[in-house]
Amino acid sequence: MIRAGDLNKLVDIQAQTKTPDGMGNFTTAWTTLASNVAAAIWDATSNERNQANATTLIITHRVRIRHRSILRSSWRLKFGNRYFAIVSVVNPGEKNEYLDLYCKEAA
Repeated sequence: MIRAGDLNKLVDIQAQTKTPDGMGNFTTAWTTLASNVAAAIWDATSNERNQANATTLIITHRVRIRHRSILRSSWRLKFGNRYFAIVSVVNPGEKNEYLDLYCKEAA
């Protein structure tokens, strides 16, 4: 059961769009599909990766929102001035009550 008080953050759901630039290439932008979506955000894990002699910290979060019939893992969430790339969308128990979005914070 999801309680309204649990969803105490507001996020925007964004999708990537490509627009032709007239020179055979595309310009990529993010379009907001839904604003002020009530959400709960939890830190899930932190991992360090060492690539090319540089250490990068990847912070992973779990975000819970009310169920939406269309949501893609190629989209992202905007929370204030932070962005979360959606990695996986889970519908717990296939009950269509809420979705758990497993995300990684984008730099």
